[in-house]
Amino acid sequence: MDNTFSVYKIDDRSLIAFIKREIHNLALQLGFKPHRAAETDIIIAELTSNLIKYAGGGDLLYRAHNHGSCNEIEIYCLDKGTGIDNISKIMKDGYSTSSTLGHGIGAIKRLSNDFQIYSMRGWGTVQYIKICDKPDVSIPNSTTKLDMSALSVNYPGERVCGDGYHIKYSKKGFQIFVGDGLGHGANAHEAVEQAIRAFKQCTENDPVAVLRYVHEHVKKSRGLVATIAAVDYETESWSVCGIGNINTRIYSGLDNKTYTPYNGIIGHNIPRTINSTIVPYQKHQIIIMHSDGLRTRWNLNELNSIIKQSPAIIASALYKDNVRGTDDATILVGKII
Repeated sequence: MDNTFSVYKIDDRSLIAFIKREIHNLALQLGFKPHRAAETDIIIAELTSNLIKYAGGGDLLYRAHNHGSCNEIEIYCLDKGTGIDNISKIMKDGYSTSSTLGHGIGAIKRLSNDFQIYSMRGWGTVQYIKICDKPDVSIPNSTTKLDMSALSVNYPGERVCGDGYHIKYSKKGFQIFVGDGLGHGANAHEAVEQAIRAFKQCTENDPVAVLRYVHEHVKKSRGLVATIAAVDYETESWSVCGIGNINTRIYSGLDNKTYTPYNGIIGHNIPRTINSTIVPYQKHQIIIMHSDGLRTRWNLNELNSIIKQSPAIIASALYKDNVRGTDDATILVGKII
């Protein structure tokens, strides 16, 4: 299944029936029973009607995904409306700020396998919903030391994404790869897919060695930019190295450090001398990596208590505020647990 999310701008009620039908058919293709697909319809109807009614429109992002033995639909619902003052109050079935029955957010939570929401007055709201083919499936905690979410979307009008990401785990640690093929469309997609295949094959631990390995294996492609962030459990350290404009920050509490990549294009020309930046690896750190489909001048500290939220909420909040809409866009957020 594709890692990318489909995106719909919801600004008119005429779109709701179309989107409901599309996601309903997707649910059936995934093996959802008719009753579960009908519950998915309710969730989509509530999300989209709330977007128009309370926020004047917004974005709905969704994808099909396989998580172990569970087929699931992941949804992000983003708006720049007035925000919500009391989330716990509106989560109750039967509460309504209008003359409707008020089954909205309470019903969404009840019918979803995972539901998260974050809102600020004057900023808007982001919601993350996961719907599994089995309604009683509980979402397990991460079995690794990294809790991660990523949001990746195509350049508008393209069928494939020129960005990509992958994480490799081992007993010694893990390595995160985020790459962006030059341009967009099929050639950019193929470049980043070749790079991910090489990344998976490479047995090196140092990001510098991994990048050089990838460089040798994508020379027939259009080329790409990429950053690798690796954790070594034994030395309790991060090693970060990148070539080209992937933005990478690591937050330790409210403090953060941005890592400057080298100039160059992987597969075409990379510097002769490159070195990894080494920093301490600590619990509760947050790593954020994104392609240039998002603006880089953002500050997590401007969003109240956002660092306490899940990686999915952090990723969607930054996407909502900073997506350019003129390129493929990928953001990956990981929390050390």
